[in-house]
Amino acid sequence: MKLGVAFTWHSLTWEELASLVERAEALGYAAAYVDGDVSMLGVRREAPVLDGWTVTTALLARTRDIAIGSIRLVQHWNAAHLAQVAATAERITPGRFQFFVSIGGRPEDPAFGIPRRPVADRIEQLDETLDAVRALWRGETVTRQGRFVALDGARVRPTPPGGALPIEIAGKGPRLLRIVARHGDVWNVNLPPIASRVAEAGAALEEACAEIGRPADSIRRRMWIFTRAQRLGAEAALSEFRRFNPWFDALPDAEVAPALVFGSPGECRSRLTDLGRELRLELPVLDLSGLDAEAARDTLEAFPAGFPR
Repeated sequence: MKLGVAFTWHSLTWEELASLVERAEALGYAAAYVDGDVSMLGVRREAPVLDGWTVTTALLARTRDIAIGSIRLVQHWNAAHLAQVAATAERITPGRFQFFVSIGGRPEDPAFGIPRRPVADRIEQLDETLDAVRALWRGETVTRQGRFVALDGARVRPTPPGGALPIEIAGKGPRLLRIVARHGDVWNVNLPPIASRVAEAGAALEEACAEIGRPADSIRRRMWIFTRAQRLGAEAALSEFRRFNPWFDALPDAEVAPALVFGSPGECRSRLTDLGRELRLELPVLDLSGLDAEAARDTLEAFPAGFPR
């Protein structure tokens, strides 16, 4: 089973991050995700907060085979510029740039001139943006006068081969899943691996697909799974998950705790295999958010080149 890996929360220096991604590539990981768009993480205080797009392109240049992804947040980007940078990354590193988008934001955004819009508005902005991006990738001259996207004869060159790139969208709620149904090739399941929660979101996605006549199984699934190949107590693992996943605070401990993957390498491999099958994941992604370089490398090394299903 192929795996991806995620290094986020700005807990690594550039040198450490580059070394870990290169090691992941050598071990046969299919994809590495790193920190995406962010204005500033207040919790980091004076620590470095590396720009996600710059890091993504630098890692693509340093590696040869592994795919690199980092989330593009819609309010940070002009639609035509987003289409252009993605098409350029595809031209330079064919097949390795992961176009990964969603609507998240930070309380610090307004300090950087980024509007703090309601969730419904950001979902609408994502829909307008992806509609324009897809048209630009097809090579069209695009004019749009929407609420959030205003283009007047915009063009992008080069265009991706076949006029498209796979679009990965993170989401879990019904409104955002309608955007996945309309535009997504990959659903990044923005939930812990709790079968009942994933099934509920999956049913909403299937309903949204049915409304537009699209087969739901044409959308592949990826999921970040909290993983620590080390001897942790259940309480310590839950505490660490809560620290680095505050967006899941509404989920009760009784549901979250059994969804965490930790323990010996063998125990982790068995659990990930089961979750991949049960949740129909194209790519389970080891979520190593917040780990220091040594601990992250230890967990990486526990999963060489994928393993049998």
